[in-house]
This record gives sequence, structure tokens and C-alpha cells, in this order.
Amino acid sequence: MSFQHLDIPTLQAWLDDGRELALVDIRDPVSFSQGHIPGSRRLDNDGVGTFLEETPAGRPVVVVCYHGHSSQQAASWLAGQGLDEVYSLDGGFTEWQLRHPDSVEG
Repeated sequence: MSFQHLDIPTLQAWLDDGRELALVDIRDPVSFSQGHIPGSRRLDNDGVGTFLEETPAGRPVVVVCYHGHSSQQAASWLAGQGLDEVYSLDGGFTEWQLRHPDSVEG
């Protein structure tokens, strides 16, 4: 299994449509607490086992990092764990925050 790339306009459309997905942010705890995409949860090595147990294999998973680089490695790994539909957000949280400053929680 491999991951796919996802652009910010598509993610925004999915969120606007209420599409059921798992939105995970792999940035450090301080950065996540200072701002993240609404509905996302922070994911780290300590919590990934629980995440995999709780997430149905068919649910789309979108991985967010700072700029869209580290999320590719994490998305590839998650796809290898049996998740069917895994995406890496191109541009990461930094690009999201630039395009959607009013759609940031923290």
C-alpha cells in the first residue's frame, strides 16, 4: 500500500462536506497546541498503536506536518499498516494557516 498526496483545497472541500476522515497532525506538542486544523488530533509514536486500533481500515486518513515533507514518510508507514486510504497534506499546516487563517484552532 502507498499513500496519496492531497492538496489544501481538496481537504477544505472534504471538511466543508463533512466527509468522515481521520485528520492527524504529527508536529511537536507545542506547535500543535499553538495552532492546528480544526478536527485534527496529534499523533506521535506513543499514540499510534491506539490510533491504528481505533481507526477503521477504510476510513480516509490525512497526515499533516509542518510543510508537507515529514507527513509523506508517516503516511507511507500508516498505509503499510493496513489503512486503505492515506494522504499526505501538501504544504502542511504552514500552507493551511496561510490560506485559512480563520480555520485554525489552538
